[in-house]
Amino acid sequence: MHCFFVSKEQIEEEFIHIWGEDVNHIKNVLRMKSGEEFIVSDQEGMEYRCFISQIKETEILAEIKWKMPQMVELPSKIALFQGLPKADKMELIIQKGVELGVHSLFPVITKRAVVKLDEKKAQKKVERWNEIAKSGAKQSKRGIVPKVAMPLSFKKALEMARDFDFILIPYELEEGMKKTREILSKISPGQSVAVFIGPEGGFSKEEVKEAKEAGALPITLGKRILRTETAGLTILSILMYHLERDD
Repeated sequence: MHCFFVSKEQIEEEFIHIWGEDVNHIKNVLRMKSGEEFIVSDQEGMEYRCFISQIKETEILAEIKWKMPQMVELPSKIALFQGLPKADKMELIIQKGVELGVHSLFPVITKRAVVKLDEKKAQKKVERWNEIAKSGAKQSKRGIVPKVAMPLSFKKALEMARDFDFILIPYELEEGMKKTREILSKISPGQSVAVFIGPEGGFSKEEVKEAKEAGALPITLGKRILRTETAGLTILSILMYHLERDD
């Protein structure tokens, strides 16, 4: 069943007003008709089952059948601080990261990052990335649309990460799966986690040192070297498995 996101101002007691680009998507792409059902999320924890009541030129009026609290989000907020990768790898990371439950994504400018973005290019990229996040959230029936921030420096990223309960930095020179398991086992539902992933060339030793000084915990993801687009999704999968609710 199709899913759409709205703001609180679009919701009334019995009806929900669908505006903007979703109107065209419902009318001309999905070709939905009056009476057809879909799901609406208010991005604040409530899910609404609706059916199309009226199709207007610039608005879809949906009648609410029932509503209930959403139970699809992980109990912990996980932020992915991703070193800027080459080509379109960031799009894959965002799409799959959203499916795996990431709460927010921060592109990070690291020492070994090949990609260089000026402010104008960065703005266009971020707009595109947020559209991918929205599409991924719809597909996976998320309760929120994870936000992709503007690229930030490694130093600024570490400053932001200090507010999280855990800071993890998978590092290819780190050894010992036992230590990694011990660290991950200490993360409880409700605790926030910041995950730092390096670009194609990985983190420099200086960056890892700075991260440790900021409270980051280096971990290993195994004996094999993972690509940047694989490493983040691997640790997100592990955290999803560890933190997912039973209900």
